[in-house]
Amino acid sequence: MGTAISLDLADDLPTATLHALADEVFGWLREVDARFSTYRADSEVRRFDRAELPLAEASADLRTVLERCADLWRATDGFFDAYATGGLDPSGYVKGWSAQVASDRLLAAGSVDHCLNAGGDIRVRGRSSAGRPWRIGVRHPWDAGATCLVLTGTDLAVATSGVYERGHHVLDPRRGEPARGLRSVTVVGADLGLADAYATAAVAMGPAGVSWLDRLADHTHAVVTDDGRLLRSTALPLTD
Repeated sequence: MGTAISLDLADDLPTATLHALADEVFGWLREVDARFSTYRADSEVRRFDRAELPLAEASADLRTVLERCADLWRATDGFFDAYATGGLDPSGYVKGWSAQVASDRLLAAGSVDHCLNAGGDIRVRGRSSAGRPWRIGVRHPWDAGATCLVLTGTDLAVATSGVYERGHHVLDPRRGEPARGLRSVTVVGADLGLADAYATAAVAMGPAGVSWLDRLADHTHAVVTDDGRLLRSTALPLTD
């Protein structure tokens, strides 16, 4: 998926079991990359976008992603748009969704304590190997070696969308131009696919994304604006 992925399994399970669980997670994520990568001409999403693959012959995963992207387009008043760049690119949902699926599978297989980090989209469950709730640093948008916030919890999905690495790459689909106003948006909820898409949509909205996030049920957020202001939910799960 063009990003680094790390997995921390903190369960008190046999080493062989932990290795098998890790292999299953990375096998799944490689499968997702092969199917949804927009950089691979032979990926399923690229073949579908070129009309070489009929929807009826698409995988169940692709059909699920397309349906959810359509739902998110409606829920965000069009600001989450998998076609914003002109072609099909569901990456703003797929990365978080695939990590959420991996975490769900780990939980079902007996891993109650883990942290999966897919390029800054993070799903934690249970506790770290030190026996404490997980601590999740939110990168400072002007200093790669620093954090602007540290979150903590035992069951969190944390997604961040920002412009500090790739520039203003998120498009405002209404204007067809790069969105400006928000340098970093972090959304915290229970489902990483939704959190990922909501963070992307808020960046696309620009400054109006802050008030939209304030009205978003069952989610909290932290926003850093282009002019350096930090705006956040009062209920954000911060460390003491």
